[in-house]
Amino acid sequence: MVEFFYEGTMNFIEKRLQEVPFLILDGAVSTEIERRGVSVSDSLWGASALEDHPGVVEAMHESYYEAGADIVTSDSYQATIQGLTEKGYTEEESKDILRTSVGLVKRAQRKYKEKSQDKWSLFVAASVGPYGAYLRDGGEYRGNYGKSVEELKAFHRLRFSLLAEAGADVLACETIPSFNEMKAFISLLHDWPCVVAWFSFSSVDGKHMAEGVDIEEAVRYLDREKQVVAIGVNCIDPSYGEGLIKQMKKSTEKPIIIYANSGEVWDPKCGEWSGHAVSIGRYAEKWISAGAKIIGGCCRTTPEDMKELKELKELKEIRNRMMCKR
Repeated sequence: MVEFFYEGTMNFIEKRLQEVPFLILDGAVSTEIERRGVSVSDSLWGASALEDHPGVVEAMHESYYEAGADIVTSDSYQATIQGLTEKGYTEEESKDILRTSVGLVKRAQRKYKEKSQDKWSLFVAASVGPYGAYLRDGGEYRGNYGKSVEELKAFHRLRFSLLAEAGADVLACETIPSFNEMKAFISLLHDWPCVVAWFSFSSVDGKHMAEGVDIEEAVRYLDREKQVVAIGVNCIDPSYGEGLIKQMKKSTEKPIIIYANSGEVWDPKCGEWSGHAVSIGRYAEKWISAGAKIIGGCCRTTPEDMKELKELKELKEIRNRMMCKR
């Protein structure tokens, strides 16, 4: 029974990619919640809305499906058991909030399917953020936590188990800056052999994981893992994307995933964004040419960005059909 479930789930990305030129991931979660009028200045960042404004969260998820996203991600990046209990929730309440994060995406998916003529498969991803997100000091862009693999496993274990059992199609182990944290997630993933995940790294220089390990070394480590369905980068400057994709393609044939920021830069000390936003669509063609198969946005991107990707995807599908007729 495990083998049947595993094989069916393992191939859902690859199977869909046989039908479309690339898959569209959603965009920002917390900054999109903020754009909708909800404060995310709380220590839980956008995850505070799971309890206080679930309707806003669900509507946001549905808007990404409407914009053309094939995969929509839960609002659980900042939601850790430790962070929630420090905020005053009991452990049981914290567990319920994590389950709710996936439940809201599934409800949005169901609503969109009911009213849409779109018959294609739509997927749900459960976000598993790094230890640095809990620290709230920009640690996901440094990664030098001073924590062992075992210590990081202990930190992530309960949340990981709850999200693994919440009914998402895939776990999104994202913004990983640390090789040790990557190993911790892989070890936890082995405890749930029926679950699959993608792994995406943060990079501040376009060549290495944030803590300094070469991206290719990390990709080679993940390439042998059967439960890993895609490998990539997120929360990066979009101008780094093409080079990083080419690096990763050298070490794996797994689908490459990329979801970059808007081009603006977050200053954790000041709590502000600086710089100028750019369109993800401006880079998408280069990312696809370099080998990316799943494309979306991270901080400060919006459903409007996903609409651009949808238009590009439809254009490529038309071109493919024309080529087949020749």
